[in-house]
Parts: sequence; C-alpha cells; structure tokens
Amino acid sequence: MSKTETTETERTRDEAAGAQLSTAPQEETAIGGPVLGVVGWIRWFWRQLTSMRVALILLFMLSLGAVPGSLIPQTSADELKVQAFKEAHTTLTPVYEKLQFFDVYSSVWFSAIYILLFVSLIGCIVPRTWQFVGQLRSRPPGAPRRLDRLPAYTTWRTEAEPEQVREAALAVLKGRRFRAHTAGDAIAAEKGYLREAGNLLFHVALIVILVAFAWGQLFKAEGGKLIVEGDGFSNTLTQYDDFKSGSQFGIDELEPFSFKLDSFDGTYETKGPQRGTPRTFEAAVTYTEGGGTDKKAIIRVNEPLKVGGSKVYLIAHGYAPVVTVKDGRGKTVFHGAVPLLPIDNNITSTGAIKVMDGYRDKNGKKDQLGFQAFFVPTFAGAGQGTMFSQFPALVSPAMALTAYYGSLGVDSGLPQNVYQLDKSNLKQFTDESGNKLAQRLVPGGTMTLPDGAGSITFEKEIKEWASFQISQQPGNGLALTGAIAAIAGLTGSLFIQRRRVWVRAVRGEDGVTVVEMAGLGRSESAKLPEELGDLAVALTADAPPAAPAPEADPEDEADPEDEADPEDGDVPEDGDVPEPAEEPAEDPAPSGEADK
Repeated sequence: MSKTETTETERTRDEAAGAQLSTAPQEETAIGGPVLGVVGWIRWFWRQLTSMRVALILLFMLSLGAVPGSLIPQTSADELKVQAFKEAHTTLTPVYEKLQFFDVYSSVWFSAIYILLFVSLIGCIVPRTWQFVGQLRSRPPGAPRRLDRLPAYTTWRTEAEPEQVREAALAVLKGRRFRAHTAGDAIAAEKGYLREAGNLLFHVALIVILVAFAWGQLFKAEGGKLIVEGDGFSNTLTQYDDFKSGSQFGIDELEPFSFKLDSFDGTYETKGPQRGTPRTFEAAVTYTEGGGTDKKAIIRVNEPLKVGGSKVYLIAHGYAPVVTVKDGRGKTVFHGAVPLLPIDNNITSTGAIKVMDGYRDKNGKKDQLGFQAFFVPTFAGAGQGTMFSQFPALVSPAMALTAYYGSLGVDSGLPQNVYQLDKSNLKQFTDESGNKLAQRLVPGGTMTLPDGAGSITFEKEIKEWASFQISQQPGNGLALTGAIAAIAGLTGSLFIQRRRVWVRAVRGEDGVTVVEMAGLGRSESAKLPEELGDLAVALTADAPPAAPAPEADPEDEADPEDEADPEDGDVPEDGDVPEPAEEPAEDPAPSGEADK
C-alpha cells in the first residue's frame, strides 16, 4: 500500500471516530437515529413514566394544580360564592370556565395528572417489591479479600482458634439482629432491611392516599342546613338547603337519623385588643339514630357529632329576629324567626322577610310583601356613625327595615335565594311626604305601612341559628391510615441505615489467629465505626487480644499498584465492590426506577 493510500485510510478512520464522538446531527439517516418501533416507544414511555424525575414532576404539578382550587370558589363547595365571583369578575369568568377552575378537582387536566401519578407509583413499586423480596431470600455476600480498604475496619490477634472466633462472631451478630452466615473463612452479616421496607411502605402509602381520595370523591355526600333554635332536621334529601354527592353515591345510602337544635351558646372576649374574638361556640342538640331513643349532645367547632358513618359539623351561626306581619285588616299573616346572614365578624347581618301567602290590603286584594332587613346585635346609637355592629353579642340590637309590595317572583318556577329580594316586580312603600319608607326598629318596635297596608313588628324575642354541614366521607379513615403509614415509612427510610459487616478469622504464618472486622454502609454514617467498635468489644470476650503483631517485612509489603481483581476474589459473588464510601452493587435499581 502506498503512503498516500495509508494517509487516506487513517484520515477516514479519524473522521469515523470523530463522527462517533461528535454531538452534531447525523446526516446519513433521514430521522437522525435508530427506529424504535411501536413496542420500543411504549417501553421508552413506560420507563420515563416510572422514573423518579417524572414522578416528582407529576407530584409538583398535582400540588400546583390544587392552588386554583384553594384560591377560587368551587362549585362543589359553595355555588353561591361561585355565582358572586362570576358577577364580580366578568372578564376572568369565561377564562376560568374554559380552564375548569371552578371545578378543579373534577376537571380533565387534574384527573389526568392524578391518574398518571397513580400509574407512575405502581410502576415503581411492583419491580422494587420483587427485588426487595429477592434480597430478603438471599444471603449476604461473602467478604472481600482486602477488608482493610473498607471505611470501618479493625483487626487484632488472638490465641483462640479460627473456628471458635467465627462461631463467637456468628453468635454476637445474630444477637444484634444481623442476618449472618458463614462464608468460607469469614462471617458475612447484613442489617437494616427496614430502610428499603420503609421506602416501599412510603410509596404504597401514597397510593393508599390517592385511592382514599378517589373513593371519597366517588362515594361522598355532603350538604348544608341552617337551623333556628327550636327547629329540627331529618337526614333526607328534601331537608337540605344544598346537597352534593359523588357519582357513585345513592340517595338510599343516607344515614337514618335526625336532630333538633335546642340552643346555641356563643361567648366573646369583652376587653383588650382581642375584644369580640369568639371564645366558645356550642350547639346543644337532641338527636335520634335509626328511630331509637333520644340522646343529648354538644356540637362544637372541630368537634362534630358522629352518627353512624356521618358527621355533623358546626360551621357558622347568626341571629334570627322574630317578627310579626299583619295585613290591612289586622290579621296576622306572618309570625316567626327570620334568619339573617352575617356580613362581618361583629355579625352585622342582612336578609329578607317575605310574605307570600295570606296577605290582603285594606281593600281585600291579594298581594305580596317583602322587607329588606339590616340587623346589628350591638348598635352604637343614633348619630354615632353608620349602622354597623360594634360587638357580636346581643347587647343593644336594632334592625332597619325597607318595605316593598308587589310580586316577589316566587311563582315563576325559577329557584330563588331566600335571603335576597327580587325587586324587579316590587315597589317600595312611600310615606305621606312621598319619601321611600324605611325605618330603624328596636325590639318591641313597629313599622306601620302607609294607606292601611298593615304593619310589621320587631318582637323582643331574638333567636340564634346555627349552620351545620352533614357529610359522609368513606375514604377518610383510609386516608388517615395512609398518612400515618407514609410518615412511618419515610421515618424508616431516613433514619435506618442498611450496612454489612464481615468478620474474618484465619491462622497467621506464626500460628496465631488473625481477626479482621470491617463494615460497609449504604451511605456514609458516623455511627458505623461506632457500631463496629461495639461489635469488636463484644467479640473480644471470646477472642481476646493476645500476641502482638509481628514486624512487617519490607519485602512483603503490598505493591501500591496492586488493585482488586475480580478473579482474585476481591469482588463478592453478587458483584459487591468494596469501595470506601459506596454501597455494594448487588441490587442496583432498574433503569428509570431510582428511589422516589
């Protein structure tokens, strides 16, 4: 071959090697790489989905996706707040509706993240579980040839026989709950399997929590009911003010019980910077379960009444002034307590009083009355500022009323808020001067309607009301179990160290037994040398140090370039490489299945 041909051949080889090392796109293929095929792409996607990186991304996305559900009113929780938000934010509402921000937890994108995270966890746990079972069934690997290279090491000489030392070491290690066995001239032991068990328990607990959440969403039922003192509630669908349930919940699954609100007691701080702060909220009830005997109970905030699988929570309270409405002929057409909704922490309240049936004007013509009510439990007094409550308790109550007549709109067949007046078909009463009729009353006061239209009296009795949430959440117990298991598993995986210990006892050239003891941990820990020292002290009871070590012969010193050779027995049978700060690799995690 000529010199020119040789140079050309070398140049071709250099270009080929450079092409292998270069990150530039390859031009010799149309797609720039090998074709994976359908099965190849499925395997690639599965490995990516079950990897730690993707699982963390999905967990982060799930947490991020829950933020709108916490900041934006949800239809499943309170439709009135959602409606009020839509009316106040007309520009954002169409965007939020398209993104399903008013139904975050049942949206398509949140469900997709939830399901992918669920599959990712299962894909990680199943192979790791089989791998862990294999580790439990196998024995610890044999001792490396050079124990002195391990991070924790000690040695001594003893007059005891090697067999006696190995038997004593086996007994000591098993007494310390090590899994130990004899491997050649050494004892191999391992401890800390609960670390991996805790890791698996943590991942399984996450799946349990996800299952509990899904179960609770499918089979849950919750509703709200406002009850005035003296009134009751029966757990049937028609008794609820609002009711929501999962797609798999049946109405016949409602717990058969009823209760009556006997009284409500609320106390508040009266002095200092905490004035007006609630101290106690207690609802005294009498309840009956399944048609049994009456029972007494006290419901407090965060202390619900438990009846079977249902819980009754106390969530709000307010005042219900008792009013009496008479028509133009003096006939009482309405008498009762009217619940008003609070608008601030001092329970300044608003609401509506509606007289729908039985009212006739002075001419005997049927009509309907409506009153807009504004109530304060503690009125500062006329000329002392706006009419807002100064304290949440009933100190000096007052109520401002605005009277209307006409059609309340209740006959249209459309649902209507009982706490608001539809004024589209109502007219406001006017006094003799032509001014719109509005009046502030104290308990016992009466507003007389013009033209003999009747009157309304603010009675001296003021009742209190309490709002309850009745819920059935079948997944709560399972979720609590999963949370406790997750904490226990995480604690075990963080604080338990998996480590191996080897004890070799061989007879030296001078006939004296040489004992070597070394330890290797999965991660660096200051406790490993301390534990090895304790084991050595325990072992010296049966193999006490005796003869001093002979002086080393310079000619017998190891060559610095002498490295561990697998063929010389430095590497255990299962591939355990005794590097100083690394875990033996007898059980590497599969590709894409690192610890999550």
